[in-house]
Amino acid sequence: MDTQSMHARIIPGMRYRNAPAAIEWLCRAFGFEKHLVVPDKDGGIAHAQLTFGDGMIMLSSVGGGDFGRLMKHPDEIGGCETQSAYVIAPDCDAHYARAKAAGAVMLRDVQDEDYGGRGYTCRDLEGHIWSFGSYDPWAHSG
Repeated sequence: MDTQSMHARIIPGMRYRNAPAAIEWLCRAFGFEKHLVVPDKDGGIAHAQLTFGDGMIMLSSVGGGDFGRLMKHPDEIGGCETQSAYVIAPDCDAHYARAKAAGAVMLRDVQDEDYGGRGYTCRDLEGHIWSFGSYDPWAHSG
């Protein structure tokens, strides 16, 4: 099976307090593209899918429900996360400059990685932690 032609099989899911603004920011700052955006009746987002190359994230507005009670926003747990996304960005330096110009809070500036490539880590407009890098583990797998 050619993994390079497959779509991502693991799709991170995220919640945002102002999901409509987050969608616009994620597209402007990180280069995501809108694949599907479903508004809810309250002006928020019931479900959205954003793509980056052959990868995707799904997001919605912070809310209740059974699943919502299992999730915490970074501002509810001291700015921490229990997981974060790594996104392959072939031109990591240009991606870093774009994200920084859009107001991403840099936690780790762009640098060469010990395992190959270049990468950086930042927070988005609501405090979620993201890592971007040129290292492609699919190209380096045995």
